[in-house]
Amino acid sequence: MQIVKNSVVTIHYEMYDADNNLLDKTEEPIAYLHGGYDGIFPMVEEALHGKNVGESITVTMTPDDAFGEPEEELVRVEPLDVLPEEVEVGMMFEADDPETGDVILFRVTDVADGKAVLDGNHPLAGLTIRFVATVAEVRPASEEEVTHGHAHGEHGHHH
Repeated sequence: MQIVKNSVVTIHYEMYDADNNLLDKTEEPIAYLHGGYDGIFPMVEEALHGKNVGESITVTMTPDDAFGEPEEELVRVEPLDVLPEEVEVGMMFEADDPETGDVILFRVTDVADGKAVLDGNHPLAGLTIRFVATVAEVRPASEEEVTHGHAHGEHGHHH
């Protein structure tokens, strides 16, 4: 079956930075609902359209097409005494965005002089990404998957 709108597509992928360093790869394949449901990067979805099982794509995405540019306002310096525990670089904290009410995940990027630097940007923000994917499976989406806007079942979303 060829990848068309409202198909559930299962892929294996690898992501590389501009220096060809492996950033991420699937251990288990991932599934998404194809057709503009925001389940995968739009450029990757466009490249996969019309492909069949076994075919591969390679897409190079600028930060704007991938994880965005780093935003200065998402970097905060906080005194250690306002944080809930012993803080180390790499730890993650959730905080509410006072403007939107959304939860932001912050990474500790530095600890010095009684303060911690918390960064709410995606760790891959600002990077050009090369995304390599191979189609493992393609099937028609169920009515429920189309209504919900995402794939269900193995490798997809579970309710």
